Amino acid sequence: YVPPQVRKAQETLDDKKREELGRLKKMVNGLINRLSEPNLSSISGQLEELYMANSRKDMNETLTDILLNACVTAVAMPARLMMEHVLLVSVLHHTVGIEVGAHFLEAVVKKFDELSKSDAEGKECENLLALIAHLYNFHVVHSLLIFDILKKLVSTFTEKDIELILFLLKNVGFSLRKDDALALKDLISEAQSKAHTAEKNFKDQTRVRFMLETMLALRNNDMRKIPGYDPEPVEKLRKLQRTLVHSSSSGKETQLRVSLESLLNADKVGRWWIIGSSWSGAPMIDNANSKTQQKLDIGKVSSKIIELARKQRMNTDIRRSIFCVLMTSEDFLDAFEKLIK
Repeated sequence: YVPPQVRKAQETLDDKKREELGRLKKMVNGLINRLSEPNLSSISGQLEELYMANSRKDMNETLTDILLNACVTAVAMPARLMMEHVLLVSVLHHTVGIEVGAHFLEAVVKKFDELSKSDAEGKECENLLALIAHLYNFHVVHSLLIFDILKKLVSTFTEKDIELILFLLKNVGFSLRKDDALALKDLISEAQSKAHTAEKNFKDQTRVRFMLETMLALRNNDMRKIPGYDPEPVEKLRKLQRTLVHSSSSGKETQLRVSLESLLNADKVGRWWIIGSSWSGAPMIDNANSKTQQKLDIGKVSSKIIELARKQRMNTDIRRSIFCVLMTSEDFLDAFEKLIK
């Protein structure tokens, strides 16, 4: 047996396959180059057909590569262009399947992590951050990831990080406030304390002051204090998204509630957010210990309940335990406590 990871490295693409991928890339590239708001509907339809005709893996990789080449450049990309590209991903995420958005998100986050560690002078980091922000704006990813990125930037707190924090808050600050005001409040207080301790290190104090002012404006829900803030383009495209995605899943049910750590360690521990890709990554050791922990202290449960469990075909220890907990709990809180244990 050769594991897929090794197999991928071993197999050299034969000419036929290479030719096929080249043709696919040309077709996708042609569609992405023509992408604009008026023809978004027809282009997403054509891409859906391509997804039906080709393997999902090939399509995901091709689409992600082309979108990253189009959006991640050394100069700042126009916000409108970014939004249209991400809206296309979001429409496919809802109509084709969540693996489309998940694949694109993982590629963007990994590239962002890589570039934020390097001292690149260009605007690639801002462009990648804009992609992540709009993936959140168009309900592909949950606010959990945005908060993780903000926490990471606040913890390192260099001048480049301050710029990125400002950029992110300007793009999605008010949506974050709606989603989780408490987490935003904690983040703001953490950034304030960090700013006070790091005050002496910065040559340019105005940047830090501006960031704190922006955060206060967010906390007080004061949109006028944030220069250049205009929620209209996002709202307009959200309306378009609702018309393109007819199913009820255009809302927040398909959001990927995934943390930064999970995305960065996806190769080691599997992708639990995509159905069928979960894998703990932990070797099967200490199996005996885990089995003894799983066993409920059956002595405490009456033989009548155990007999019932047997009749209901609860054939493993963990199933029997859950069944006994549900049958013997006083109320829902008691059941919750016992199930957690």
